[in-house]
Parts: sequence; C-alpha cells; structure tokens
Amino acid sequence: AIIKLRWGMSPEAMKFEGADPTIKFALGENVKQSNWGDNNTTRFPQTRMGVEQVYYDHFLRAKQYSDAWSNHNSPKDIDLSKRRKKKNMALAPMKKEVLRRDLELDALSEILEKKRFITCHSYSQSEINMLMNVADSMGFTVNTFTHILEGYKLADKLKEHGANASTFSDWWAYKFEVNDAIPYNAALMLQRGINVGINSDDAEMGRRLNQEAAKTVKYGGIGEIEALKMVTLNPAKMLHIDDKVGSIKVGKDADIVLWSGNPLSVYSHVEYTYIDGIPYYDIARDEKMKDNIQKQRALLIKEMMNLKKDGAKTQKIKPEIKKNYHCDDLEF
Repeated sequence: AIIKLRWGMSPEAMKFEGADPTIKFALGENVKQSNWGDNNTTRFPQTRMGVEQVYYDHFLRAKQYSDAWSNHNSPKDIDLSKRRKKKNMALAPMKKEVLRRDLELDALSEILEKKRFITCHSYSQSEINMLMNVADSMGFTVNTFTHILEGYKLADKLKEHGANASTFSDWWAYKFEVNDAIPYNAALMLQRGINVGINSDDAEMGRRLNQEAAKTVKYGGIGEIEALKMVTLNPAKMLHIDDKVGSIKVGKDADIVLWSGNPLSVYSHVEYTYIDGIPYYDIARDEKMKDNIQKQRALLIKEMMNLKKDGAKTQKIKPEIKKNYHCDDLEF
C-alpha cells in the first residue's frame, strides 16, 4: 500500500486513497541468502540462476491460475466427470474439485493484468537484465528498479523496457555486488531519458533526501530543478500518483514544505510543513512548544525534589536505549 505520513493518524487513515497497489520484489545476495551463515544453505534458491527460476515458476503458475479463473467468473465447483471420460478414466463416485482462491497467485495475476506494479530491489546488471527478460516474456513491465546501482550499464535497455529507476546517491562497496556502483549513476540514467528518483534505506538519510538529491548536482552536473524533481515529482510518477502529489499545481493535494533557503542546501531548514493543507509543522509554534515542555520539565523536577526531601522512595535511573530499525529487523 502507498501511504501518506499524516502524523497521529491511524494506519488506515494514512493510506493514499485510489493509489494503485504495488508489490516488492528482490534480486541478488538477499534472495539467495549470501552471507547469511552456514545455517542458511538449504532453502531454494541458493544461486542467481535459481532466483530467475523462482520467478518463472511462480509467474507460470499465476498464468495457469488466471486462465482457470477466466473460464469460471465466480468461485464454484468444477465438474471433472467430462474430463475423465475423455481420458477413459474409471468413473469412481462423482467428485468435484473446487477452484480455490490463492492470495499469492491473485497478486501475481494482478501483475500480469497490469493492475499491480513491481518495485524491485536490485544491484547487478545481469540480474536487472534477467528480470526484464522474464517480464518481457510474460507480457508485463517492471515498474521500478530500486537501488539499481549498475543501472548506468544498461540504461538504454531500461528505457526501452519502460522501467523507472530509484537509486542511492553515492553508496558503494558495502558488499560485493555493489563494487561497480558509481555516484554518476543517477545522472547517466537521467540523460538516457529514464525517470530517476533518489532513495535511501537509512533511517537518517531517509528524512534528508533533499541533500541526497543535491549530490547529483555535484556528480553529473544535474540542474537544481531536475535534482529536486528526483525527490518530489519523479517518485510520484513511479507510484502513479503524480496527478495528486509531487509538484505544486492547482487541483493537487496541498502537500507543501517551505524552506528558509534553497531546499538542496545543507544550511536550509524547514519553516512550515503542510499535508493535505493542514499545518503539521510551524517553526514558531514548535519553539513555543519546546519552551512549554522545558517549563513542564522544570516543574516535574521540582516536584520530585520536594517529594525526596519529604522522604518519598526513589529509584535508580534507567538508561534510555534508542535504536534505529533496519529493514530486516524482526521483533515480536
């Protein structure tokens, strides 16, 4: 689901109304469990060739599943007696098979029907090329390749296929399959006519994508307007919601950030943030709230000190543990 970060709203209220459903795919070391240790060497796939086979196997199943449903518009029993007669099978007591719903195959069928769109984690040229070949052979388009650090190697093919590219600004050499990454990747793909965006897996950089986009001005000579589009309008196009967000235009959602200076500058700071026309952040109001919090804190401390003087029990200070969550963290 595509969401809009409306702070304080419920998860359901954060969903972007009317947005196309998406799905995440992945390629490379993560899928074949490289570097996962000796206890993770039994699950298929274990090779990049195996990753390709997984996709073919599942899409072929989805196609068969979709074809079966197209012949039966609503869930109902399928009478197999005629099929058995054709095959001269012994007619045991009449049995019927039910064409069952499969949520996994439903999602894959939606991809084949161009109703659900893929965002695929990727790095290496060979695998990016492989998934485009799978998609071409099955009649659909990979909507967006994320990370895509070797996208510059096959930009012409990406353009021909019709894929978008959402990449890191200047990450490389943190594992083997990204050794060929270069900071000019975004600029080179943009110059080939690909719709390019900048993304981050990092909790801190993820809220400073304006500064990540600014790096494309340094690495590749991208103009400031085109660089800013990489974290505004271009991602909106990837998500098929550019008719609602991504730029300031009459009729679009009033999602606006006002900066103290150039949004690409490290010296600029946010002064106002509006979401759906609602002021979620106001720097002047924020300063007043901080002042009120400090006053409340001082009162609480004073009250605790007085209670201690009057003989109330105390407890040791417990350290506050802060944690940045990573995409593969699991906690229950």
